[in-house]
Amino acid sequence: MPQATILIVDDEPTNLALLTHLLRPEYQVRAANSGESALRAAASEPRPDLVLLDVMMPGMDGYEVLRRLNEDPATADIPVIFLTALADIDDEERGLLLGAADYIAKPVKPVLVLARVRTQLEAKQARDWLKNQNAILEAEVARRMAENDLTQLVSIRALAHLAETRDPETGNHILRTQNYVHLLALRLRQHPRFSTFLDQRNIDLLTKSAPLHDIGKVGIPDSILLKPGPLTPAEWTIMRTHAKLGSDAIEQAETDAEKPVAFLVLAKEIAHWHHEKWDGSGYPDGLSGEAIPVAARLMALADVFDALISVRVYKPAMSYAEARDIIAAARGKHFDPDVVDVFIAGFDEFVAVAERYWEEA
Repeated sequence: MPQATILIVDDEPTNLALLTHLLRPEYQVRAANSGESALRAAASEPRPDLVLLDVMMPGMDGYEVLRRLNEDPATADIPVIFLTALADIDDEERGLLLGAADYIAKPVKPVLVLARVRTQLEAKQARDWLKNQNAILEAEVARRMAENDLTQLVSIRALAHLAETRDPETGNHILRTQNYVHLLALRLRQHPRFSTFLDQRNIDLLTKSAPLHDIGKVGIPDSILLKPGPLTPAEWTIMRTHAKLGSDAIEQAETDAEKPVAFLVLAKEIAHWHHEKWDGSGYPDGLSGEAIPVAARLMALADVFDALISVRVYKPAMSYAEARDIIAAARGKHFDPDVVDVFIAGFDEFVAVAERYWEEA
């Protein structure tokens, strides 16, 4: 183990020589004869492991040196032992209140100095070890959390893409709609109606959950899902079941989990209710207004916008402007009025997302 470094600060050459002679056999010793030089020495390499600091010095006294050491994050953890000829207990109390680790009265007793120095160095060594262990633990926790997040993200994408393999024309639909939802949430987070729900955690969970909105389509027959023309009423009834099929599958996953999984709560809301309409004319439950979960309201607009601008077996793609106008006309009917308003206000950003993921499709 390398020798500890001790910085001795005293304006008296005799005291510096005495303490240097006493400590050098066991430690690396550096010396400073003023407050200013002490601060420079403490901030330079090798950083001292301990400072023996005279209180009464011309110019900057020991109290001021200690205050400045504590203000600098680079030197705040260095323990300081005050050396002083002052006998007033108030002076000792002042130093300890300022953060001094210990107090040694002059004239110093060699045995006492060595004992106090050893005690403070051992305490610092223990603190440093604990800090290093905490840093290692925090790094490992961060690594595992990142790994878990990545695993979760890949699993979600895999499930979502599995649903999309049933409908190959959707391209990067899940990526586009996920980003639309994220944009809507960010634009609504300060809105009085949404600010309580749309904190950063729920925005992250909502964004993570969005790709699972159409997972229920895996349960819809190809003859209906891929039909090139309009669906019959009977076929449309079957098509509508994808919303509940998706939420049921997610609910089963919740049941299988050993403990609650936060993002699945929102994923289930999105899958089940993203086809509900603000005026109550949607499906599967005919919910209206505020009864529709916020997550599903955002997903509803994102999903419709992307469907309008995309080619489907039963229709050509609309222009961005046409899609915008249709959504604006459905304000307060299909969609929450405030969600439509932020969509219109940030329309260029939604177009940018569409363009970006079409290029990668």
